[in-house]
Order: sequence, then structure tokens, then C-alpha cells
Amino acid sequence: MADKSMIGLVTSHGTVDVEKGRLAFFAKAIGESDPVYLDVAAAHDAGHPALPVPPTFLMCLNSEVSRPFNVLGTLQLDLARILHAEQAFEYHRMAYAGDTLSFESTVTDVYDKKDGALHFVVSTTRVINQKGEHIADLRGTLVERRG
Repeated sequence: MADKSMIGLVTSHGTVDVEKGRLAFFAKAIGESDPVYLDVAAAHDAGHPALPVPPTFLMCLNSEVSRPFNVLGTLQLDLARILHAEQAFEYHRMAYAGDTLSFESTVTDVYDKKDGALHFVVSTTRVINQKGEHIADLRGTLVERRG
């Protein structure tokens, strides 16, 4: 099981190219109706250089890099006993179709609650574009039930 010695451990890193067809598909899938996310001309008219990345799409891209089942093994967490407890996003700038985004995930906290019955692992993912610009920080918390 993960312990405090794992704080600072890099659990995954890699890059993903942001493709405009996938952005439009995702926007439609989540029911986004703002044409800025669906139509390049509307995005340009709104002052964007390309289709912007919808906010939660970064989580999808990160899952391609992180290989979640490998991370669970590294953290020694039992898939049958875990839940995704929390997800938070801190945005610093926009990402767009055509960008290449780099993701690096690090364990940032490990703690217990309820006298050790619940074991929490927090990780933070830093997202950087091809220009070295800080796009976002994604924070996720997993909880493992013990006993």
C-alpha cells in the first residue's frame, strides 16, 4: 500500500498531441453547445487561434499517458477496494487543437481517516505545452477501503 515515503514519486509522464476532431467529438459527447468548441471559424471569431480544449478534456488526455492500472500497481492499491474520491483542476492558460501537451504526475500526499479504515492517495499532474507554458495542474484523490 502507498505510504508517506511515496510522496514526491513521479508515477507517470508523457506527451499527447491534441487533435481537433477529438476535441469536437468530446464537446459533442458532453453536450457542449458553445460553437467555440465545435467550429474552427467560431473559435477564430472568438479570438482563439484554434479549437480550445474543453476544461475536463485534460483528464482524458492524462489517462492516455498515465496508464492507470500501472499506477495502481506502483502505489500497491487494490483495484477492488478503491474509489475515485476527488478531482480538481487549476488552469493557468488555454490549450488548443494542434498543441502537444506534456503530463507529469506526482504523488503529493498519502493519509488515512477513520482510524485507518480509509487510505487516501493524492496525486498532482502538471500540464505543459510545447512552448514550455504551464497550462494546468490536475489533482486527483483515490481512496482505498481497508479491512
